[in-house]
Amino acid sequence: MTALDAGSVTHPAAVRHRTLNVVRLQFVNTQTFVWVPALVLGGAWVITLLIYWIVQSAGGTDVKIGGGSQAPLWYFLVVGVQAMTLTFPFSQAMSLTRREFYLGSLAAAAVSGLGMSLVFVLLGLIEQATNGYGMNGYFAYLDWVWEAGPLAAGLTYFVATMLFFIIGFWFATIFKRFGTATLVIVMLGIALVLVGLIAFVTRQQAWPQIGSWLAGTGSLGLTMWAVLVSALLAIGSYLTLRRMPA
Repeated sequence: MTALDAGSVTHPAAVRHRTLNVVRLQFVNTQTFVWVPALVLGGAWVITLLIYWIVQSAGGTDVKIGGGSQAPLWYFLVVGVQAMTLTFPFSQAMSLTRREFYLGSLAAAAVSGLGMSLVFVLLGLIEQATNGYGMNGYFAYLDWVWEAGPLAAGLTYFVATMLFFIIGFWFATIFKRFGTATLVIVMLGIALVLVGLIAFVTRQQAWPQIGSWLAGTGSLGLTMWAVLVSALLAIGSYLTLRRMPA
């Protein structure tokens, strides 16, 4: 091996170090990955409990389950967009490769998503122990998500955050590479495909079979399918990023 060849080799340790630099770069702006997700989660939790308290005060004793817990998960779409649009130019100025930037961004999202999942699990355990804060109201604890236990529930929340992050990151990559018109076309295309699938299932009168499959698969099984979908979307997102001009 010549001296030039030796100098061109990228050692695994160097790649790991540069990828960790991307994680540090993403966390320079702590609002994106820490404080705003925490505010969304805390705000949704407080508002949900206030609604439960109002319903309880009015004499409502039935089980109360709201959709507020989805808010921080949906916000990870925004996190994915910001991770791409706000940080990618700095990564190029630091001479980081697109692969290093992408892996580091996924790692940063995983750290934030893991923290979010732990909070969800802790809240779910508290809700079980207190009979829904004494109001029979549940924010993080959902029977079908927790049917396989708290670890499985935590995995479900984590996979959901990563799935939303990857979707947001890919949309931002498409926007940066092709522009607004192409992004809108892609989103409309996805919407048309979904409507087409709904129409097909409706015409085939297959909703009972789908319902049975969902019930039989369970939350953990659906989470495993979501892992596969996330992996495929991650590959597509990276391929789009790799071909984006600097």
